[in-house]
Amino acid sequence: MSNPALSTGGHHLSTDEKKALIKNIISKYGIYFVFLGLVLFMSIMHPAFLTVNNILNIIRQVTSIGLIALGVTIITRGIDLSSGSVLALVSVVAASLAQNPDWAARMYPALPVLPVIVPIVVGLAIGALCGGISGVFVAKTGIPPFIATLGMMIVARGAAMIYSDGRPVSSLTPEYNFMGQGEILGIPFPVILFAVMAVLCYILLNHTRFGKYVYAIGGNEQAAHVSGINVSKYKILVYILGGVMSALAALVLSARISSGQPGLGNMFELDAIAAATIGGVSHSGGIGTIQGTVVGALIIGVLNNGLDLLNVSAYWQMVIKGVIIVAAVVFDMRKNARKS
Repeated sequence: MSNPALSTGGHHLSTDEKKALIKNIISKYGIYFVFLGLVLFMSIMHPAFLTVNNILNIIRQVTSIGLIALGVTIITRGIDLSSGSVLALVSVVAASLAQNPDWAARMYPALPVLPVIVPIVVGLAIGALCGGISGVFVAKTGIPPFIATLGMMIVARGAAMIYSDGRPVSSLTPEYNFMGQGEILGIPFPVILFAVMAVLCYILLNHTRFGKYVYAIGGNEQAAHVSGINVSKYKILVYILGGVMSALAALVLSARISSGQPGLGNMFELDAIAAATIGGVSHSGGIGTIQGTVVGALIIGVLNNGLDLLNVSAYWQMVIKGVIIVAAVVFDMRKNARKS
């Protein structure tokens, strides 16, 4: 009997058509096959991998990287190297405001939620400011995103050290810690937040003018400018959104460990870039999906957790992730070259 999947309307596909169909399936769904294969491999290699506690641990760990990766997904071109440092700066500032809520209780006794709202709002504002500054340099001066965000990476890390005097900021309120440790209906709050932000980013990229313009700018910036799109404005907005995502990751992570730390988020940008790249985001712009990035973040989480369970050195883990990023970029370039 013939395979109905390889025939259309009674017409049997030729060998070349079958190969093209298989290539199309791999191109579209290969990332999901990789994820399932990795989960299967880790399950075989270590019996503790598929336990409920370990799965929840993976999901919690993925949340911060995933939030940053969502911001990386909507970058028009280039990469953002400042995410980890912005996370550190937001964590110490927000934690300092969540350390002692007595000031808010005295000033606004009728607003018991104020002590947790203030650090959230300030943290998000700092993330937006850092992203906006990077965006202005990229959009208005024309310097490469790599250089602009490298500068912000150094500045934000230094600012975190100065603000905290190089020390952790601890003794945070239970209300603040809920963002990283709490549960709603048995589901960890960070997981809920990540899912909500992924859905919102999906809607933003696929069903709004903003998303349409971002894809257009990433695909061909000159053509987007000629068609009347305010390229500079949308570039700045993209980096602002990336900064906000880093700030959200900072709030969740500092609440999970009950501490804001100036060294927090070191190399997080590597994992986030790896997640987005593995998920199909092209750093030449114009290509990428939110669902691909989510799966890419899960792959990074499974890989990190599995390598830890197998007692693989942290140094070797960095080597492995670096190789994965390069391999993913090479695959992306070859795929796009075939399309053109």
